[in-house]
Amino acid sequence: MKTNALLACFCCLLISAGLAAQPLDSAWRNKMEIIQKTSAADHQQMLSQLGITGLRPGPSGDPKAPNAANSDESRATAYDHLPDPLQFVNGARVTNQHQWQSRRKELIQLFDKEIYGVMPDNTPAVNWRIIKSTDSVIGGLPVIVQEITGHVDNSRCPRIDVNIEMTLVLPQKSAHPVPVIIHYGFRLPPGMQFPEQPSGEPALDWKEQCIRAGYGFIVLIPASYQADNGAGLRSGIIGLMNKGDYRKPGDWGTLRAWAWGASRVLDYLEKYPAVAADKVAIEGLSRYGKAALVTMAYDRRFSAGFIGSSGAGGGKILRRQFGEQVENLCSAAEYHWFAGNFIRYAGPLTPADLPVDAHELVALAAPRPIFIGVGNPAVEGNWIDAKGLYLAAVYASPVYDILHARGLVTPSRENLPPLGTLLDDGDIAFRQHFGGHTNLPNWSAFLVFVNKYWEKSKHQ
Repeated sequence: MKTNALLACFCCLLISAGLAAQPLDSAWRNKMEIIQKTSAADHQQMLSQLGITGLRPGPSGDPKAPNAANSDESRATAYDHLPDPLQFVNGARVTNQHQWQSRRKELIQLFDKEIYGVMPDNTPAVNWRIIKSTDSVIGGLPVIVQEITGHVDNSRCPRIDVNIEMTLVLPQKSAHPVPVIIHYGFRLPPGMQFPEQPSGEPALDWKEQCIRAGYGFIVLIPASYQADNGAGLRSGIIGLMNKGDYRKPGDWGTLRAWAWGASRVLDYLEKYPAVAADKVAIEGLSRYGKAALVTMAYDRRFSAGFIGSSGAGGGKILRRQFGEQVENLCSAAEYHWFAGNFIRYAGPLTPADLPVDAHELVALAAPRPIFIGVGNPAVEGNWIDAKGLYLAAVYASPVYDILHARGLVTPSRENLPPLGTLLDDGDIAFRQHFGGHTNLPNWSAFLVFVNKYWEKSKHQ
């Protein structure tokens, strides 16, 4: 891909993350051009390792483009089957909880190999330090705010320095340890800012809502320990583990690395007396919605998940020909989120060849509560594929059932509920809000949803 085209693709990714398009200063533009050239070179290096000489191009996110992504539901389900989460690779059926644990391990191995990559089993220790602690007020309630850095032991490659940056905010007046929600947070580049997101419904700031509910929250900066680009794959925690060398095709991608960081934060919280470590949720939007779902799938210590507009590579059925496609994910702008092996599905293989799909990623969260949210396509656009997210929740539900939980409780399996409908009677909740690419209109519904579980466990 030419540099200008790749630059445009990266800018589109920033905008899709909910960032307003502001003029980029020349220094930042130059930096981005260097990142994109390096990413393109790393992408090509991985293609060479895989023996792939060409990839199918992905559709455009611009609905007016000649190659616009499909937004016609009648053309979306050209696939003839979905993998069954309750069927082993050898064809045997899962009929009880014990067998599900074996099937779960099988699914993890498939996701490792084909999509997200294998996390090394010897990742280094993290040394946490409170940089700054201050008293503050949120929503009229007193809180304590701590800026915390986790320094990753880099003795295996001292030239690569890795630090996990986060902010922990807790209510000051609590007689008991409090639940905490970890929010994957964006770090804004110069010249970019979060826009006012039209919601179509009243919504308080999510941080205020957490504190008013009696919960704490963490803003975790994933890009502090693994950059959101292919140029960063030889640094950050991935680069540290590879001693600055290129990835192999089966190595972990950025989504798994971000999830690794969230798990290290949970390690820290398990030793923090003011936090109820058995009541920690993970939340994210867009690419961080993908990361939040991957975090829930791989680390069963997380109590609940709030997955916002995660789209392809997250909670959307990959086989659906609607909105963003596998070919987009495998481009030089997004491939770093995944294992190199995943690129094959935009080259010699197709999404129909995948042995797993997104509904099985959702199923790996079972039986824990998970809230799947998405915006109004008239505002957010069709790139995310709201119905693809909804169907993944539907098709994950049989796993919840076999674990004596309740999946998505819906009046119609195949039909997307009307805009604004909240489905939260089961352990999978779903809501398509009236706004755009934001979680804000769904925060109040998520807090009510998760409180059912956290309050119940408090009284058991």
